[in-house]
Amino acid sequence: MRADRLVSLVLLLRQHGRLSASTLARELEVSTRTVLRDIEALSAAGVPVYAERGRHGGFALLPGFQTELTGLNHDEALALLVVGSRRGAQAFGLGAALASAIRKVVDALPEGHRARAAGAAQRLLVDPETDLLSRRLVAEEMPEAVVAEVRRAVFAGRRLRIHYAAVGQAAGWRTVDPIGLVTAGGHVYLLATRSGEDRTYRLSRVLAAEELAEPAERPELVDLDRAWRERGTRFRTGGETVTVLARVDPARREELARTALALRVRENDEGGEDGEDGRDGEDGWPLLEATFQDARHAEWALWQLATGAEALGPGWLREALRDRAAAVAARYGASP
Repeated sequence: MRADRLVSLVLLLRQHGRLSASTLARELEVSTRTVLRDIEALSAAGVPVYAERGRHGGFALLPGFQTELTGLNHDEALALLVVGSRRGAQAFGLGAALASAIRKVVDALPEGHRARAAGAAQRLLVDPETDLLSRRLVAEEMPEAVVAEVRRAVFAGRRLRIHYAAVGQAAGWRTVDPIGLVTAGGHVYLLATRSGEDRTYRLSRVLAAEELAEPAERPELVDLDRAWRERGTRFRTGGETVTVLARVDPARREELARTALALRVRENDEGGEDGEDGRDGEDGWPLLEATFQDARHAEWALWQLATGAEALGPGWLREALRDRAAAVAARYGASP
């Protein structure tokens, strides 16, 4: 680990020129004392690093010192620079490693090439922290030790013992065979098997993890994308799901589609008294059948659409939405 840190220190000085000990410590996520020891080690190894005193002082390399690496063209370098902004590395606990790798890539480029790639990367933004409504996309908090232990077991192909807190249940220990890690919708999931049955665990609910010595029982090759789709299909079609019939403003249909597990337009021959052609009323809003995870999910989704939708059934959902709307109206009916 120290060797990697020394390389990162040299690359930071190469790319930024003179830097203070406190700045280097912040970039490398170590103490200032550690930085000073590393500087001494580099000097002893013959790296021409020197100190400049004063208010704007710091450490720098002698002009002309560089490491020569080749093999990357402009587009390849640009792709790596852009991927460095993605939150995936942070989700898997690899943020520091990715930052170190990007520094090495940048340092490998010729001077003119480096400037072009960095300038082009500034014109691209991937996965900003907020959306257009300034809503911050909050990542789940996960202990670094837990993420690192799970990641090691996944890569080493060993069994994993996790202390897991499922929703509505007391936390308990279970031993699983890890298959892979998936990040989706701001969450990180561990795909695994337990006693031969597929299991999916949200990493933020893993309170502790321990990599075991015994090898995991899992296929040597895996298609994580396919495995994720298959588990998603089973989740949507199994369990106590709720199906809702609703009239929906066409302008809000995509919003509902992003929330529901499944969504389909009511077929013509199913129109019945609500509308023989699959539409209801003079406004021409389509009749849609939306499937939700449970009753709470259905009520939340329809409430978000406000007057942009009307739930026609089941009856309990109409009553729940009516009661909620009445409570809100009562709250704001009188002056504060």
